[in-house]
Amino acid sequence: MQRIGIDIGGTFTDFVVHDDTDGRVRSFKRLSTPASPEIAVLEGLTTIPVVDSRVVVHGSTVATNALLERKGSATALVTTRGFRDMLLIGRQTREQLYNLVPEPIIPLIPPERCFEVTERVDYQGTVVTPLDLTEVDHIIQSLQDQHVESVAISFLFSFLFPDHERVVAGRLRDVGFFVTASHELIPEFREYERTSTTTINSYVSPVLDRYLAQVQQTMQPAEFHILQSNGGRLSVEQARGQGVRSILSGPAGGVVGARYIAKLAGYENLMTFDMGGTSTDVSLVTDHLHVTNEATVGGLPIRVPVLDIHTVGSGGGSIAYRDTGGGLRVGPQSAGADPGPVCYGRGGQQPTVTDANVLLGRLPHDGFLNGTMPLDYTQAVEHLNLLANNLSVCASTTLDRPQAVAFGIVQVVNAHMERAMRVISVERGYDSRDCTLVSFGGAGGLHACDVARQLCIPRVVISPKAATLSALGMLSADAHIDYVQTLMIEGDVSFEELEKHAHPLVAQGVHDLRRQGLDADSIEVVREVDMRYRGQSFELSVSLTPDFRAQFDAFHERRYGLCHHDAQVEIVNIRVRAIGAVAPPVLPVHHAAHSDVKEAIWCRRPVVLQGQIEEVMHYHGSRLQTGHRVEGPAIIVQEDTTLYVGATDLAVVDQYRNFVIEVGV
Repeated sequence: MQRIGIDIGGTFTDFVVHDDTDGRVRSFKRLSTPASPEIAVLEGLTTIPVVDSRVVVHGSTVATNALLERKGSATALVTTRGFRDMLLIGRQTREQLYNLVPEPIIPLIPPERCFEVTERVDYQGTVVTPLDLTEVDHIIQSLQDQHVESVAISFLFSFLFPDHERVVAGRLRDVGFFVTASHELIPEFREYERTSTTTINSYVSPVLDRYLAQVQQTMQPAEFHILQSNGGRLSVEQARGQGVRSILSGPAGGVVGARYIAKLAGYENLMTFDMGGTSTDVSLVTDHLHVTNEATVGGLPIRVPVLDIHTVGSGGGSIAYRDTGGGLRVGPQSAGADPGPVCYGRGGQQPTVTDANVLLGRLPHDGFLNGTMPLDYTQAVEHLNLLANNLSVCASTTLDRPQAVAFGIVQVVNAHMERAMRVISVERGYDSRDCTLVSFGGAGGLHACDVARQLCIPRVVISPKAATLSALGMLSADAHIDYVQTLMIEGDVSFEELEKHAHPLVAQGVHDLRRQGLDADSIEVVREVDMRYRGQSFELSVSLTPDFRAQFDAFHERRYGLCHHDAQVEIVNIRVRAIGAVAPPVLPVHHAAHSDVKEAIWCRRPVVLQGQIEEVMHYHGSRLQTGHRVEGPAIIVQEDTTLYVGATDLAVVDQYRNFVIEVGV
């Protein structure tokens, strides 16, 4: 069997191909084509020999870009009479507390496409006002007149009584609209978040559906899956109708891949560090992947399970510039894939982090992408010199002006990424000194050791497939499907009663995974319950086991520093995750090398270290073998990424040819 992982990034589209017959893992990159992302995907697939048995797992930014760039389908909202302004009003919270004139988040659906239907259900699920179906026929005519493609339906308390939504959805589907009914996607309370998630799904799913249909038609025959934001794969048939579940699929693939690589290497408590061309994604992994049900993308809430990933606009393509106060700023604007950094020679006019690394000698201009894409060192120097003039940077005794500003760019971007990693670790009560940093992404290896040093992280693990680890993670991801149902039960409730409520969701999960071809023996079902003390506004999730109340008290005390053992609790939601185990690709184990590390030496060149220039040894990463030790400072050039090993660091190659770097002070 041939397994292919595909990850579309802001700058590159990554491919990882694993052949079960010989265990070989091959990876390569294509420049992304943001205007038509399928072009890069299809071009990459044409270079892979077709076999009879093929599995493709794809992480797509199509839904993400449609949302962020507001290029989704023409969507309408149908809701309960009196609630047409729900998306506009939102929660009335102020994200920028001290901004007197904040920019409001513009809803995806304009007021003229928000429609009301006479119907009402109370908080107990009892019909107060019957559904007036005659109004739906008038709405259909208005939808057609406005050339609406998809419709989101979100009625008040439909998670308790879904019949009204079901009838309206059926009527709209009969006349050809794509429809998302909230009770089918997220039968959960909090009407604004439920409506927002339903709306986003209707907005992005038709765009994703057209993209997936085009790709699937070209790649046949193949078993085709999409990676979800929760780190699990989903069949393409289900993904077409639930595009909201793949909004963060690319970053999720990286976290799954990092955990897989680290587990093979013998490390568990991790911080993942994914630095690509446009952004950097960081996440914490302890004994499990951390999932949250409260995500925000483009200022809009999404209430489907996603891996808890923190993102900052700092990547290799992040643009450096002078701000209005005369200081150096880096990002979040990115040069992207087109035109890209100045050194790409594709018309870029603004210096980036990549240009800075080229000038500092940390990214060899003749070693990029295994030498197949030479970088324009001269252009990088010229534009960094212009920025130095604009900033009035003075040369030091050891660095000239372009080198000084390039070193400043690296320091600024490292500070951005360090701050992001503190958010997901130190600020949540986790000690970074107990973690291992797993670095990946095309630019990660150039910055990982310096960032780890600032956080006192003792080691960095970098896979030989670091630049394409998100795509590799997609091949190692299990099949996941999440379900939720709001209960709102106050007072004492038995474990057995909650199990009865969970049973329909469990049965649905097993059924859906069986439809994907998974056998019953490979399916595991995880049950959770969302709880809170009576009177609280927010809840915590704990495993649904006989001691769920004790778990909740302990979790509350760990999170907030106190608990109330005698207080009454509320059972808010019950959650079920059906997991279908998928055998990950088996990576080859390499024996200790018989060759000397000197055989991997490429050259010796000047590199700017901590404000000074030294002659630094450069190594061919492909020639470094198990057991080889590389003392810093050093540059290790891989086929699709480059590693910078600091002066006090030591890199050792393990049996999977991972670089395990012990970080010095």
